[in-house]
Amino acid sequence: MIDTDDLPPALAEAAATAWRYILDHPDQAALDALQNQLHREPAVCRQLPRLLACSPFIAGLLRRQPQLLTELIASGLLQRSLAETELRSQLARLLAEPLAELGPTLRRFRQYQMLRIIWRDFSRLADTLETVRDTSLLAEACIELAQSQLQTQLEARFGVPRGRHSGAAQQLIVVAMGKLGARELNVSSDIDLIFAFPEAGVTDGERSISNSEFFIKLGQGLITALDQVTVEGFVFRVDMRLRPYGESGALALNFSAIEEYYQDQGRDWERYAMIKARPITGDPARGAELTATLRPFVFRRYVDFGVIDSLRGMKQMINGEVRRRGLQNDVKLGHGGIREVEFIAQCFQLIRGGRDLGLQQRELLQVLQECAALGCLPEATVAELRRAYLFLRDSEHAIQGYADQQSQALPSEPLQQAALAEVMGLPDWDGYLAELDGHRQRVAAHFRDLIAAPEELDDTPQELALWGEDLDQEALSRLGFQDPAASLEQLQALQQSPRVATLQAEGRERLQQFMPRLLSGCAEAGDPDRTLRRILPLVTAVLRRSAYLAMLLENPPALGELVLLCDASPWIAEQLARHPVLLDELLDRASLYTAPDKALLAAELRQQVARLPPGDLEVQMDALRYFKASHVLRVAASELVGRLPLMQVSDKLTWIAEVILEQVLAVAWTDLTGRFGEPERDSDGYGFAIFAYGKLGGIELSYSSDLDLVFVYDAAAQGVTDGARSIDNVKFYTRLGQRVIHILESRMALGLLYEVDMRLRPSGASGLLVSSLSGFASYQRETAWTWEHQALVRARLVAGDVAVGAGVDALRRDILCRTRDEAALAAEVVAMRRRMREQLLPASARADAEFDLKQSPGGIVDIEFMVQYAVLAWSHRVPELTRWSDNIRILETLAREGLFEQHESQALIDAYLAFRSAAHQLALQQRPGTVPPGEYRESRAAVSALWQRFFAAYDDSNPQAGETGVEK
Repeated sequence: MIDTDDLPPALAEAAATAWRYILDHPDQAALDALQNQLHREPAVCRQLPRLLACSPFIAGLLRRQPQLLTELIASGLLQRSLAETELRSQLARLLAEPLAELGPTLRRFRQYQMLRIIWRDFSRLADTLETVRDTSLLAEACIELAQSQLQTQLEARFGVPRGRHSGAAQQLIVVAMGKLGARELNVSSDIDLIFAFPEAGVTDGERSISNSEFFIKLGQGLITALDQVTVEGFVFRVDMRLRPYGESGALALNFSAIEEYYQDQGRDWERYAMIKARPITGDPARGAELTATLRPFVFRRYVDFGVIDSLRGMKQMINGEVRRRGLQNDVKLGHGGIREVEFIAQCFQLIRGGRDLGLQQRELLQVLQECAALGCLPEATVAELRRAYLFLRDSEHAIQGYADQQSQALPSEPLQQAALAEVMGLPDWDGYLAELDGHRQRVAAHFRDLIAAPEELDDTPQELALWGEDLDQEALSRLGFQDPAASLEQLQALQQSPRVATLQAEGRERLQQFMPRLLSGCAEAGDPDRTLRRILPLVTAVLRRSAYLAMLLENPPALGELVLLCDASPWIAEQLARHPVLLDELLDRASLYTAPDKALLAAELRQQVARLPPGDLEVQMDALRYFKASHVLRVAASELVGRLPLMQVSDKLTWIAEVILEQVLAVAWTDLTGRFGEPERDSDGYGFAIFAYGKLGGIELSYSSDLDLVFVYDAAAQGVTDGARSIDNVKFYTRLGQRVIHILESRMALGLLYEVDMRLRPSGASGLLVSSLSGFASYQRETAWTWEHQALVRARLVAGDVAVGAGVDALRRDILCRTRDEAALAAEVVAMRRRMREQLLPASARADAEFDLKQSPGGIVDIEFMVQYAVLAWSHRVPELTRWSDNIRILETLAREGLFEQHESQALIDAYLAFRSAAHQLALQQRPGTVPPGEYRESRAAVSALWQRFFAAYDDSNPQAGETGVEK
């Protein structure tokens, strides 16, 4: 007898009864063999009573075929996990045996494997993920090998199906949907399939038929092989209702017909279904082609909050079905059940999957983890959902493994309740229900938080009059609009525009819901009319992609942030109108007003790039552009609300550019080395460095700055790359520089990354794009003009090989530390400044009607030129002046070293910061960098006084010229 002492009394009796029935089997030799195996395997012997009590399906199977367990014990398969290919290879061997028949072989194999799978699951030898994986792999093996055998038989009758255009042999592509697509199949599930084939055409046999007829016959045969119930049972129940046109559609369609269906008629629920779609048979390359064709239907390129409303509708239909059929205690469809966990994951996939490619996965738990990594869900929420999902799936297996029935309903019969509690490791039914209820309550709460409808504004007559035919000046005036006539004119222009006239019903409805909320929000702004005027271009831009309106409707705080930022800055309003995808950044106020430091920026970019398909340059370029645009928006928002002072704004913008340049170089390097191999070089790095000049070099980047760059490499000119398509080093590094510029300057949906100015390279626009280190050194020592040495003051390494960077930096210090004739230097600096002023100073500033913050006397450039003069004149005596590339720290060094008086240095620092801060604010207001002439008088006077002390003798434009010499 078996030992049932560890089971509750009712289950112990059930196990003992089942064992007695097994012992009644007429084949005594089979029973002896089984008992001998059990005697040699005490672990299996201990596990057997639980299986017999908790699964009448297993008990009945062993009663009929005790040798199945004998074989399993002998094989050792009960006690270990299977490799991914083992199930297929086992079934292939069985089908290859002489006289093997497809149908009976598949059914016997299914019985054998389901005994193993349920045994390991109920004994907790396998975790949830192994159970669903093995069940899925069993289905895949049966489908693939059955299809192969059936196609061979059909080809013998009708010939090989061939593409009409390609002439290539065609294979059936079975697309697994739902849980099979994600390899999450439960132990008694049906399988949702779609049958596809690449091309229309005909077979090449004597009895030729169309490819469509051929593959419909093949599909019918495959369904029969799997689904038909015989004396040996079935393999898998097959459901084909997810195919295009459902039950009324053809059983198999070619790729073109499938693509046309989803483009023209695909519905929201089909997008959900397609998330897990996975080709499991046929040519993998053609399967990947089909998947790529369908991806745009599933994953929109923009953030698609419109799916939430659709999900609400689907959930309401499910709830109605649950009530109608009394499924409240269904662990899948009921309150807080498996379906709600799936909806949470799929909702984020459909909202963000087009942009965050890491969400384009099929496995639910991996998707939830990606949601945590992306910040869509808190880690704690994901942990709760994961625990609940695994508990619910284990419950589902315990329910289905009891009688091999496709059910997720909690049992009402006491013995099955006891069995379910026993499999789940809980003392009794009440204990199980308490645990289940806790998980379901948590899932339901998270689900409710995600899809609950936003609080609706009161539908008062005033609110209803804020859009449509009843919108008038009086309504706008009551809201607080100061120029209601002008605002009404703009709103009516929108209403009457062709874009609105051609909107589909869904878009029109969303616009009707959105506009009253927008107008109410604008009424809270400092200047409602101005704010509305700034936001309307964004509304116009997203009319055809009304999911953005849905996003703002679903997230009233995000609409509030939109109004706040557009009221504060037309520059931000323009950025959002040009790139509506940035609206996603308004959803998280904490991150919107938090600009990360460089280490966090670099880590975030690495994580984003790691989720992208390798080798897809366009996708990587898109991701880089979104990364830049989103983080620059965060910096601007933080500056507007006063969280970031000027110095930190410049730091943040500079760091964004630096991490992007490093990634751009990595992408360009990977692309070129993949084609040509790596260049011969001594360095362990790229042998290539990117040096920044100007604002980037001086850590003073602004919102619209271009990048002044110089590319330097250090490798033997006669060296070559080590790839099959070898090229010389010079050509390689030239192409590397060209590729970097291409990635930065290519205009895409999100614009370009940065405009690049390479004119500071040796010989300017006529020089080589990429300089060797030796050539760069020769030019700087022998040929460079004084103004090029001035530019060198602000040069620094921003990306690439640190060894090459160290070589350039050593050269920079050497050049800057040269002994110079200070009078001659001053004369050249003044001449250069005069030329700049003549070319760049606006006419209004020349007439002293305005003060140009950058070019007017006493402005930013005067400070920069004095700093550059000081470095070039005195670094031979004070090399510490060459340490920094930014003006503020150079000015601090000048004071510390006694070259400037402390009050002089501080006056320049204060003026520099004041001018640049004003320029930043004006840029955010999209105004030119000029102010009334009366502003900043003290700062301008301090700058001009120092300019006179240094350069009066050399500045012909100054009436005091000649009175004062250059400070020695």
